[in-house]
Amino acid sequence: MNTIISNDIISLRAVEPTDLPTLYSWENDVALWSETSTMAPYSKHVLQQYIDNYVCDIYAQRQLRLMITLNRTDEAIGALDFIDFSPLDNRAEVGIVIDSKFRRQSFASQAIEIAKRYARNHIGMRQLYAIVRTDNVAGLNTFLHHGFTASGTLKNWVRRGLQYHDAVILQCVL
Repeated sequence: MNTIISNDIISLRAVEPTDLPTLYSWENDVALWSETSTMAPYSKHVLQQYIDNYVCDIYAQRQLRLMITLNRTDEAIGALDFIDFSPLDNRAEVGIVIDSKFRRQSFASQAIEIAKRYARNHIGMRQLYAIVRTDNVAGLNTFLHHGFTASGTLKNWVRRGLQYHDAVILQCVL
């Protein structure tokens, strides 16, 4: 197994056509919408077009989605995104989602460590950052535990319904 994008338990891989049902489930899970900017459901057709047209080139697209899979079964258990990649500044925002059946099993932690290694050693990034709502204690603790430091609070940064929530920007120099 390629150690740049894996460990003994999980791997990060490109999005595959077989991921359509999984992506459809995650993108239409309203409980996850509070962590993203999703405002409406996605159709299978739109997601299939996304998969069919996806270019796995962070330099061309300024973003990269990697599926988190279990090595023993190749089952997709989550996704990790590099977004807003700046090749000039060698940084990107990182976001992660773990399927609800697989949470609290250290998969997010493992994926963050793999992503840091991949970003630094393969892409040549110097910094990753994450923006996490202040009430997402598990997310905050996961990033903090893996070398991210809180750099500031973004007041009223995220709107959910009619309420605004603060978020913390977390940075990790690789």
